[in-house]
Amino acid sequence: MTPSFPAAPPASRLLPPRLRRRRNATVALLMAAGCISYVDRAALSVGGTTIMADMHMSYTGMGWLLSVFAWAYLVCQIPAGLVADRLDARRLLGASLVLWSCAQIAFGLVGGIPGLFVCRAFLGLGEAPLFLAGTRALVRWFRPQERGGPIGLFNGSAALGPALAPPALVSVMLLWGWRGMSVAVGSVSLVLAAAWMLHYRDPADMRLSAADRQALAVPDHEPPAAPAAVLRDDLGVLLRQRATWVVAAGYVGVIYLTWLYATWMPAWLQTVHHLTAGRADMLSALPQFFGFAGCVSGGALSDHLAARGMRPLDASRRPLVWAMLAASAATVLAAVHAGLAVSVALMALALFAGGIAMTCGWTLGTIIVAEHRVATLEAIQNTGGSLGGALAPAITGMLADRFGSFSPSLIVAGLVGVACAAIYQFGLRDGDVAARDAARRPFATHA
Repeated sequence: MTPSFPAAPPASRLLPPRLRRRRNATVALLMAAGCISYVDRAALSVGGTTIMADMHMSYTGMGWLLSVFAWAYLVCQIPAGLVADRLDARRLLGASLVLWSCAQIAFGLVGGIPGLFVCRAFLGLGEAPLFLAGTRALVRWFRPQERGGPIGLFNGSAALGPALAPPALVSVMLLWGWRGMSVAVGSVSLVLAAAWMLHYRDPADMRLSAADRQALAVPDHEPPAAPAAVLRDDLGVLLRQRATWVVAAGYVGVIYLTWLYATWMPAWLQTVHHLTAGRADMLSALPQFFGFAGCVSGGALSDHLAARGMRPLDASRRPLVWAMLAASAATVLAAVHAGLAVSVALMALALFAGGIAMTCGWTLGTIIVAEHRVATLEAIQNTGGSLGGALAPAITGMLADRFGSFSPSLIVAGLVGVACAAIYQFGLRDGDVAARDAARRPFATHA
């Protein structure tokens, strides 16, 4: 069943049903790809304690295994962004899906710890172009004033996937073990790769009537700029702007705090509250649903504040700062060994607030740079986020081994969140808002 969207502008209402169905199916496939990518990432967390026992790994070793994905993802972000602007989404995303599917399947088949690290690295390499190529596909199919809804649904899959992962993965792991679970999840991704390659076509490559092309505002294929021009005119300009470094550094903290829960929450519940692996994995899904709700709420809150007359920069920055402070407070309080219900409630609050911060941080990128550089800034910001995603599991594992407790890790994450809030609050200035046509903000998302 494909998602439906609010009424389109008059020109798009003239699209024939076959094109409307193709657009909606494209969004549905991208949402599925976003969800399954996060299920793939979460598979290691769900099977973490079992894998540690089978492979005789310490918390430190598991921490590094959890983080190697993010390191590979980090290294590939900016190159993937540049490639996404030069290669059509059908081929790039199709190849991406095949690569990460094979990496996930291989994870369940290799025999040694080094092989596990290699597979997780290739999983990060394969998933790096997903949200960049997917956003480009949506831009090709939706007019500027229509893009907010589909891009928001696509980005929201990043929060929905971790919420769906624990119950789905635990059921499979109970049947086939962690190796069978990995092979099964990778096989699903491979089926999705075939579906994407069979379905997706760039509208510029289709035989469309003049009226359909006008309704879609289909741009012609433009010859790609020379690599030197891209590096100088887009990447070079952004790297010389202070605001670029502010949002990249701030996003390190946003993802550090949220990825801590995504990677270590099941093991934390087992260790602190002595739950079985199955019950801990299932219970960890509940806070993740709150994270998804926070992502959706963050976009609505930012739009509401802007509609009430708040400046666009403040409408995104202010809720982000307060959300990170709330997430940090909840995380530090979770370090206190309270009852299970209180701990889960604090984690849910932290992830809800973290979801708000993720959305508002994403939206800030559409405000501080010109429209034609948003995708490149997104890749740079994601590089910062990937650094936070790499550091969180590694540092958490080392601290757990050093102190025999997860409490120091939670306190460190809380401090990182406070530093992140300060970076956004004091690092961005009104002069950072790019001059642009106020009526056109096509990449503003409710991720």
